[in-house]
Amino acid sequence: MNRILLSFLVLCATLASAKSGGPRVRFETNVGDFVVELSDSTPIHRDNFLKLVNEGYYNGLLFHRVIPEFMIQAGDPDSRHAAPGTELGNGGPDYTLPAEFRIPALYHVRGALAAAREADEENPERRSSGSQFYIVTGRTFSYPQLTAYEEQIRQKTDSTFCFTNEMKSDYVGLGGAPFLDGQYTVFGRVVLGMRVVEAIGLVPRDKNDRPIEDVRILRAYVVQK
Repeated sequence: MNRILLSFLVLCATLASAKSGGPRVRFETNVGDFVVELSDSTPIHRDNFLKLVNEGYYNGLLFHRVIPEFMIQAGDPDSRHAAPGTELGNGGPDYTLPAEFRIPALYHVRGALAAAREADEENPERRSSGSQFYIVTGRTFSYPQLTAYEEQIRQKTDSTFCFTNEMKSDYVGLGGAPFLDGQYTVFGRVVLGMRVVEAIGLVPRDKNDRPIEDVRILRAYVVQK
């Protein structure tokens, strides 16, 4: 009996740990609020993001780039007091982060939180920006499209990359941005307020994909450690 009880308690503890997830951060914006959960499997990105949030780094910044059915991007400190129409996207702290690719655990499904970075030509190690991030809104894909993207990713990453059945099911059913897998670090996901994220992705934008009317992060703060 005692052995059965102990096994039951261990199982319950394991399930509770699996459901608890990583730290969570709430973003209050002038469009609405959403919450992201950071992954403990990407500790460098997690800890850096929490550090910036606790410092108030993101407070007042804009979502300076939005593309429908793709993603919304923020984290450029130059956006805080940027005049209308100013091209943004080059700002950040004086450091970058090493890539933490965790496929198939973390990938670019709808709602994924990932780190922006410079292009491969200037950044062959695919190091992440110290502060800029994006959230995937994405679109759905067919199985033949995913097969084609598999081959493209293999060529870009010089690897034997392949989508798992779960990844394929998510990209077909939920949507995302599968063509970015293995090249940009995913380090979390939206757990509340995805409708707000999608609303931001649909606002009118200029030729540089900056919202014509500012979409601003009023405050970001940790709600679950």
